Amino acid sequence: MAGIWRSRPGAHELAPAAAEQALPVGPGIWMSPGLSNSYLITTDAGRVVINTGMGFEGAVHRALYDEVDSSPVRTVILTQGHYDHVGGIEHFLEADGSTEVIAQAAWQTWRDDNERLAAFRVRNSAFAFMDRVLAGMSATAERFPESSQAQGSPQPTVVVEDQLSLCIGGRALDLIAVPGGETTDSLVVWLPEEKILFSGNTFGPLFAHVPNLVTIRGDRYRDALTVIDTIERVRALGAETLVTGHFDPVHGAALIDGELVRLREAVQYLHDETVAGMNAGKDVRTLMREIRLPEHLDIGEGYGKVSWNVRAIWENYAGWFHHSSTTELYDVPASAVSADLVDLAGAEAIVGRAAEKLAAGAALEAIHLAELVDSDSARAVRRAAHEQLLEQSTNFWESSWLTRQIEELS
Repeated sequence: MAGIWRSRPGAHELAPAAAEQALPVGPGIWMSPGLSNSYLITTDAGRVVINTGMGFEGAVHRALYDEVDSSPVRTVILTQGHYDHVGGIEHFLEADGSTEVIAQAAWQTWRDDNERLAAFRVRNSAFAFMDRVLAGMSATAERFPESSQAQGSPQPTVVVEDQLSLCIGGRALDLIAVPGGETTDSLVVWLPEEKILFSGNTFGPLFAHVPNLVTIRGDRYRDALTVIDTIERVRALGAETLVTGHFDPVHGAALIDGELVRLREAVQYLHDETVAGMNAGKDVRTLMREIRLPEHLDIGEGYGKVSWNVRAIWENYAGWFHHSSTTELYDVPASAVSADLVDLAGAEAIVGRAAEKLAAGAALEAIHLAELVDSDSARAVRRAAHEQLLEQSTNFWESSWLTRQIEELS
């Protein structure tokens, strides 16, 4: 049976909050789509908001929810500490200070990471998201000219260590920590009476795709075995509706269970095969090349990639030293001898060989060679090699990186 990911949108369809009205999800439950969806649960004792979007999206989410229900925001629940989940927090705090803000107990680690690495993370994410963020900020400023677009920094008033059960205005909510989610401060929101689960990005931004055990923008490693445990903890709830961090909910207990089983088995397979290869003495790049998911584990690679996760598992266990070269231990990179190689072989010969590699379909080998030479002809080969790789890419991060490199080489 084909995976559900084949019929769901991809990451290129993520867009800033811009809806004209909140979308109904279930009885008294509403969605405001954005770079990460925000959700409203109405109760007799005030509103519950799950996630607040980026700072500039908060005004959109709040306005849509105010049209549905103008009662005070009783509680804000943050399912993780990434910018696109917490940034709009200031738009949902009542002026009298009555709004509870709930997060998992590890929230401060992620808040502090975001603050101490702000410049690094913005720079390393810009190639993928900056254009749509700037467009979203411009559109929001035009729609809500008086509203702040600043990125908020949450200060939770309630923290969840493992599990917290609440009853708000007659609605039962269970908040459950899932440290194998996209961040170690991840939690899910479970409505046990309605069998509805708000999973946030527990399974990554794209449901039923292989999770990113570490992102190429730079983030903390996720442990594969903890991810497996988290999938099982969520699966045991028996959700009939899965409300994800992005795009539309998934309906049907059997469908959700089947997808979670497939996802768990895929992560387990990648883990076990990587460990077996490590013990057999295979190097990490060989394993990145050799390990592929069997056909029955049909999950997407639109956000994470199998090969990247193989490397993440390896390095999460073994660290940065791969025992392949003494030079790994020191601060002199291979590029330090690039000029020597060019002097020995000649720039024209190196670029010519790079062009031959490219013509033979060996784009990566062509880039290795062309990067040795600083010339217009070398840049042309590098650009063409990136274009060849882009034609083959179905992954959001990979294709975004390749696109930006092509622009810079043009």
